[in-house]
Order: sequence, then C-alpha cells, then structure tokens
Amino acid sequence: MVHEPRTLTDARELRAIAHPLRMNILEALMLEGPMTASELGKRLGESPANCSWHLRKLAEHGFVAEAEGGTGRQRPWRATHRGMRWDEDEGAAEALVAGRALTRVVLDREVDRFVRAQERRSQEPQEWRDASSSTQSMLWLTAEELTEINDQVAELLLSKMDRLEDPSRRPEGARVCAFMAWGIPAYPPADTSEKGS
Repeated sequence: MVHEPRTLTDARELRAIAHPLRMNILEALMLEGPMTASELGKRLGESPANCSWHLRKLAEHGFVAEAEGGTGRQRPWRATHRGMRWDEDEGAAEALVAGRALTRVVLDREVDRFVRAQERRSQEPQEWRDASSSTQSMLWLTAEELTEINDQVAELLLSKMDRLEDPSRRPEGARVCAFMAWGIPAYPPADTSEKGS
C-alpha cells in the first residue's frame, strides 16, 4: 500500500469513489487489511455479490487491488493508497463538479457517523464519554493564521497515522476514532466595490 494520499484529478475517478458503500469498503480495507468480498459483506451487512461488484469497480479505477493468497471468490482485496485528496478549485469543469459531489458524500458520511455515535453515547464506558468531544468556534483570523491552525490540526492527526499500518504501535485499549475538521472562511468576502464612491 502507498502511504501517501492519492490525489484525484479525473472526474471518472472522483465519481467512482463517491458512493457510500464503496467508501465503506475502502475504509474497511484500510483499517483492517485485506479481505474477501464475503468477509466485507459480513462486516458491512451487504451481500458478497454486491461487495464483489463494487470491488471490481474500485479496482477499475485503482482504489483496490488483489492481495496475496486466495483464488476465485475467496481472493482477498487490499487498498492501494492510504487516503485521498482532491481539489475543488482547479481542473476541468466536470472534475470540479465531481469533486464537489465527492466532498458532499464524505461530509454526509461523517455527519451520519457523528449522529450514530451520539445516539449510542450513553452505552459507552464513562472514560470514552469523557474523551469524546465536539467543538465549534468562530474566530477572526488572517489567511496565514487559518493556514497555521489547519496545518497544526493535520500534523497532530498525522502523528498517530502509523498505528493504521502497524498494530504493534496501538496502545492497549485503543479504538478506531473518527475526526472531521475544517477551518474555512465563514462568510463570503465583503463587497468592496461600493467603497470610495
């Protein structure tokens, strides 16, 4: 597996991954390693045939590849990259539209994950209830300060990324935890065309 995030620029690639089940399959392979369509079906509550079809679509666009061992229906699949990135500001119009659609799928997925976690919060051990958090802030920042904060958040999250690949680095009691963060201008820039008139 390539440890660097894959940069998506082609509209076909962007559309291929912008599907909730395909994202679930890819996430499962990244978190748990190679699995067959049957194993994925059990884990995700889907039929092996449906998982197999989506695995082939992911393979067509290079998101997954066959792993070592297995034959026929028992062949395992693996993720080819650790994460993805795409640009919503540059490129052909078709890729821009596909990139925005993918962003929406990712956001919807993460909001749904957050809502489900909140719904089961009372069933979590107290230490995990205390450790879980959500934060919302409005700050006056320059573009440089916004960049600095976003970079610091990314650096902190990346500092634990090696635990995905190497289970021996996971402390006892560690669980998979999800983070979703963004630092963005909250409103469009002020209209300055009237100034001075």
